[in-house]
Amino acid sequence: MPGAARLAKILLGIAISVALLVYLFWNVDVRAVLARLADTQWRWLVLSMACNLASLWVRSIRWRHLFPRGSHPARLFNAVMIGYMGNNVLPLRAGEVLRVYVAARHGPRVSTVVATLVVERALDGLAIGLILATSLTLVPTPREIAWAAEMFGAFVFVLLLALVVIAVAPLPCRIFIHSLTYRWPAIERRLLQAFDVMADGLQSMRRPRQLVPIVIWSVMVWIFVVLAFWTAFWAASLDLPLLAALTVIAFVGLGVSLPSSPGFIGIIQAATVLALSFFGVPRADALSFSLLLHASQFVPVTVWGLALLVVEHVSLSAASQRPVVSASE
Repeated sequence: MPGAARLAKILLGIAISVALLVYLFWNVDVRAVLARLADTQWRWLVLSMACNLASLWVRSIRWRHLFPRGSHPARLFNAVMIGYMGNNVLPLRAGEVLRVYVAARHGPRVSTVVATLVVERALDGLAIGLILATSLTLVPTPREIAWAAEMFGAFVFVLLLALVVIAVAPLPCRIFIHSLTYRWPAIERRLLQAFDVMADGLQSMRRPRQLVPIVIWSVMVWIFVVLAFWTAFWAASLDLPLLAALTVIAFVGLGVSLPSSPGFIGIIQAATVLALSFFGVPRADALSFSLLLHASQFVPVTVWGLALLVVEHVSLSAASQRPVVSASE
């Protein structure tokens, strides 16, 4: 990415984060926010932290099953933690580059690692779509938000259908792409490279023996995520149903796809406050909870990830600047 474009994206993300924080703290009693934070139930917060870390550990197990047969990935948990840490402290989701770099140092080709991450992101998108559909079906929301959710649900359905078609019939799909783009070689090359990455990552989904563990571990990932959010409610002394946790997860999941500063500061707070407004939670209470939730996930992951950088003998600056190569490598 050219330097000017990269800087512009970084500044845009920071501007969005700052604007959201100013909006959220405008006309809010800061003393009330601090008072709620002072009343934190620490035993529940520790449990929430543990559930979040457990979700990342389970995520690393699922990731192993996404690799093609014959691959022997190692230290995937280290790669996951370092990647999430990188997203917390580096701009433009550079943690994803860190994650690829660390995983590829222990055996798999870079292109294979990238392919599995593409599929992982698709699976996460499907999960967020299902959670969002469930929550907004049961929670009264403004028409605009319901419409946006319907559009996202349609996108998720199309994505699921595309994944199934690519997994079942990759060669016909490749031929179809060629038939549409052969007149424009540069476009064809880029589209086929992207397609090959996706098809490579979906190899594991074509075999029932690999697909079943992927589904099971995916369910486990989101069980721990839900538990992390729900126990955070208890830490903040919020008596809210499980549906509220699902709604916050869905809104945060959508929110972090927007440009923001490192660590999604401001985005997570805004998404959480908006989600909890549907359950009648006052803004000061919702804002204090969002700060508590964010800190409980940011601090342990960042500290652990930085420690694993030392274990892996990885330089944060050098690794984050390495380009992610094409699938042809």
